Amino acid sequence: MRLFSASTLHALAAIALWASLASLGTALAHVPPFLLTGAALIIGSLPSWPLVLRDRRAWAVPPRTLALGVYGLFGFHFLLFIALRHAPPVEANLVNYLWPLGMVVLAPVLLPGTALRPLHVVAALLGFAGAAVAILGARGTGGATGFAWGFVPALGSAFIWASYSLWTKRVPAFPTSAIGAFGLVSGLLALACHVLLEPAVSLSARDWALVALCGLGPLGAAFFFWDRALKTGDARQIGILSYLTPLLSTTLLLLVTGRPLTGGIALAAAMIVSAAVMGARAR
Repeated sequence: MRLFSASTLHALAAIALWASLASLGTALAHVPPFLLTGAALIIGSLPSWPLVLRDRRAWAVPPRTLALGVYGLFGFHFLLFIALRHAPPVEANLVNYLWPLGMVVLAPVLLPGTALRPLHVVAALLGFAGAAVAILGARGTGGATGFAWGFVPALGSAFIWASYSLWTKRVPAFPTSAIGAFGLVSGLLALACHVLLEPAVSLSARDWALVALCGLGPLGAAFFFWDRALKTGDARQIGILSYLTPLLSTTLLLLVTGRPLTGGIALAAAMIVSAAVMGARAR
């Protein structure tokens, strides 16, 4: 008797990889964000290259769908990497994980036929209160005595991933392999921005190893695992599993940065995860 279904294992694999994203982004905080985003996304697209070489239809998506994929993958990761270097990373990571709640709150606006219920409003207030706890608790952390502007891109990244996830329901269905096209085009766009807007830098062998891990893991394989899980499993059960991500990500980030688990961080994490669960139950 199998303890976990294949779809559950795919979802857990994606969650485990995503949990490492903030830690890898923090370790690479000295790398210009456009360069980091571009290199990692191109590396992440590599698993689908053999598929498109055999059959060009593997990446055949309408321009609107491609634009949406670039919006999601490029916008989310660029803003997250900006946030992690301009705000205390643990708190910025928690604010970024408002995106599951954002999907619930934005659904009535972006998806026809959905409505906002009273429990959704309560969940939204709880989630944003959790973000406020994280932001206020970051004052005085790492030398910051006031509001760290890096929380703004953290909120932006949460909005982009929530809206991207919802808008994928309004475009024609696309094969999992097309995610490679999203990553490649997004990566090339980011590298072009790096050449035009950022100074040239020389990366060490360790830096490139971490960039490769970032690309092959949370910016690559995780998307393929997640899409496969959603296509073969129960989206409701998989959605509940996603609430493990902020907890695992925050725990790993605390270990990597050497910061202790404070009451404020624990409270903020509990409020944000509880809000996401509450919003999903009201859906």
